[in-house]
Amino acid sequence: LSYVEQWHGVNKTESGLLYRIDRVGNGAQPTQDSDVVLVHYEGKLVNGTVFDASKKHGSDPMVFGANQVIKGWTEALCMMPVGSKWELYIPYDLAYGERNMGQIPPYSTLIFTVELLGIE
Repeated sequence: LSYVEQWHGVNKTESGLLYRIDRVGNGAQPTQDSDVVLVHYEGKLVNGTVFDASKKHGSDPMVFGANQVIKGWTEALCMMPVGSKWELYIPYDLAYGERNMGQIPPYSTLIFTVELLGIE
C-alpha cells in the first residue's frame, strides 16, 4: 500500500488502516464499537471492481452495529463524526484475510467510500 500512503491527505493508523477524509462531519461520534450506525457506502477492489454498495440495496442507508463489520470498518467508524465521508484503504488483515468471499479474493485490500449519516 505504499503508493497510497504517498497521496496527499492520507492518514495511517497504528493497525495499518489508511483513510482520507473527504468531508468532516460535526455530529456525534460513535463512542463504542457496539453503537448502531446509519451509513451509505461503496466497496471496491484495488482494480476498481465495485463488489457492493448500499444503494444497490435501496435508497435508505444501511443500519448495523459498528462491530458487525470488518475490523477496518469498525476502527474507522469509531473515529468518524456523523456527517463525515471518508475513503478507507483496508489491508487484507483488517478485511476478510485469507478467506474467499465470492467477488473478493483472499488477501484483498479493499477500498470503501463511507458516509456516516447517523447513530441510533
